[in-house]
Amino acid sequence: MKRPEGFRGAPPQTTPPPKERRTRDARRTPRERPSRGRAASAALRTADAGTSTASARRRERQAARERRRAERAEVRRFTRQSRRRRLIAAIALGTLLTLVGGAAALSVSPLLSLTSIRVVGVERLDPEEVAGALEDRRGTPLALVTDEQIRGDLEPFALIRSFSTEIVPPGTLIVRIVERTPIGALPTASGFEVVDAAGVVVETVEGPPPDIPILRVGAASADDPAFRGIADVLLSLPRELRASVATISATTRDDVRFTLGGADHSVVWGSAERSAFKARVLAAALATTDQSVSWVYDVSAPDSLVVRRAG
Repeated sequence: MKRPEGFRGAPPQTTPPPKERRTRDARRTPRERPSRGRAASAALRTADAGTSTASARRRERQAARERRRAERAEVRRFTRQSRRRRLIAAIALGTLLTLVGGAAALSVSPLLSLTSIRVVGVERLDPEEVAGALEDRRGTPLALVTDEQIRGDLEPFALIRSFSTEIVPPGTLIVRIVERTPIGALPTASGFEVVDAAGVVVETVEGPPPDIPILRVGAASADDPAFRGIADVLLSLPRELRASVATISATTRDDVRFTLGGADHSVVWGSAERSAFKARVLAAALATTDQSVSWVYDVSAPDSLVVRRAG
């Protein structure tokens, strides 16, 4: 229908009506349309991240506090143990010093002074005489009585080979003597010198001592081969055979000879080697020969015994 002239109607609008905007919005793609849910999710995620960070920081602070607390506890424990160890060490050291000091003071006090002397192990010596030589030590604290002092006091006794001491509190000193063993008597111008295996003169007597063989040798010296051979043979002989030896002689270490008392037999012994076997061979020879006749028994080579009449 044709409009009347002069009627222009309403002026044109500059903006589309809301319905048209909604229509244009409806024509947008889903990616172009803003999503309220997505924005809410992002906001929630941001809030959760902030909450997680705060929680992590709280946990870190809590862990740091616990670590510092543990370190302080460890320091206190270490300090307590160190203090305890120092206390124990101080107590132990004090106790040790007290004991040592007390023992030292007691050892030199008159309570532990020498009041009694006992001499044991002597056979040829008089124990009272030996104890009398130590009388000067009576009243001395036991800790101050030394072996050097006792050795000097016992030096005049040639028969003493060695000694040992034992202290029995509160005031007893026991002296154990080992005497020299005489092996023979060496004739001299004034009598006989009884000597041991080392050539030490044990005693001097006027007549031949009983049960000791007479030594036919130049000198009783440990450096003399002849005397050394005689000493070795006498020490290796069985006790019964040694007691029956009347005289013994040698010119070297390997040609020792001796006579047997009572039957006037002579024995060529040789050296001290195989002495036990030689003694058995000699005993068998003595048992199978006429003892009313003087014999010479040569056992220097015991595998080849030689027996012949004396003279």
